[in-house]
Amino acid sequence: MSVHEQFAEDLALHALGSLEGNDLAALEQHLAECASCCRELEQLRGDMALMALSAAGPNPPRRARRRLLDAITLEPRRPARVALRRPLWAAAGWVCAAALAAITVLLWRDNAALVQEGRREISELRSLASQKEVELAEAQRIVETLTASNAAHFTLTSVKAHPQPQGKAIYVRDRASLIFLASNLRKLPPQKAYELWLIPTSGAPLPAGVFKPDAHGSATVINPPLPAGVEAKAFAMTIEPEQGSSTPTMPIVMQGAGE
Repeated sequence: MSVHEQFAEDLALHALGSLEGNDLAALEQHLAECASCCRELEQLRGDMALMALSAAGPNPPRRARRRLLDAITLEPRRPARVALRRPLWAAAGWVCAAALAAITVLLWRDNAALVQEGRREISELRSLASQKEVELAEAQRIVETLTASNAAHFTLTSVKAHPQPQGKAIYVRDRASLIFLASNLRKLPPQKAYELWLIPTSGAPLPAGVFKPDAHGSATVINPPLPAGVEAKAFAMTIEPEQGSSTPTMPIVMQGAGE
């Protein structure tokens, strides 16, 4: 079968104005390269015009009718053409069902994502609230220590360094609360730290916090872990390893008794 015979049916359908889709695109591409088929299409369109006039005017020439019928009755190159061209409404039910299923899946996924995001945000808010409660309780404890009427104040000084290091310890025995403020502290050797000691009225000194001063020589110790109810005779400070010691290492850097 020649190329022209393959496009014979499409030429006739195109002349009738019923060719569309990929078939129309393929034919137009062929017509751009084939002058013979272009002439055939023009002749078919002329024959169609003559036949259209036959309803109100004289009969068209026999050759026009014959050419059109011959073109339409040529053997098609795709036998199942008519069967394959189903009307769009035939597949509408399946398309709607597929679209509904897709929308349902998308909505379910969005809902699941929103639920997961909501749970995560609730968990974060609970964690933040717990953290704020701890911080508020610690701040309240600091205020109570500073303003307690039964707080004992200890001033730690040194006469061997200039400017003179100073330390102030505020201790509430009943609550085991301690706030220590220091200034003018000397820079420490590598891998060393200051350690504060609570010296009880009886018994061995108790470690009360390991710390390092900042660039200005200032340092703070707030509420280190201490046993409750211990009466303090004095507080002292030594230089220890960074991890701290269980007993003071001499010499004592600063020491002060209760005021």
